[in-house]
Amino acid sequence: MKGYLKRSFVLIPLMFSVLVVMAQNDIFDKIAGALKSGKSHEVAAYFDSSVEMKLMDKSAVYSKNQAEMVLKDFFEKNPVHNFNIIHRGTSAKGARYAIGNLETSNGTFRTYLYVKDANGNLTIQQLNIENQ
Repeated sequence: MKGYLKRSFVLIPLMFSVLVVMAQNDIFDKIAGALKSGKSHEVAAYFDSSVEMKLMDKSAVYSKNQAEMVLKDFFEKNPVHNFNIIHRGTSAKGARYAIGNLETSNGTFRTYLYVKDANGNLTIQQLNIENQ
């Protein structure tokens, strides 16, 4: 019985870690799908109530609705062909991030996504789209 309890104390945290990684991958897969669509409202579904955005040389903190409009304008000027995540990770403070390439009719842009847990939901806190 003691051996069973010892294994439980080891296995439960391990299983929790696997679930956290699966959730991290799942949110980025969903966001990647939204970015591939080139539809700002699909990406905005993952925005927090305010989002720090950097598009090219313009950087600001926007409300969720404002960020959606800024992204919509970017997508209209740069129709999306594809989006691929090339790296995912977690910071020391628990923020999750992904780096990807956004392929558009006007070239490829390096894209940085930062998500954090906000009231039990993983939401985009920061979105950067920069020239490569």
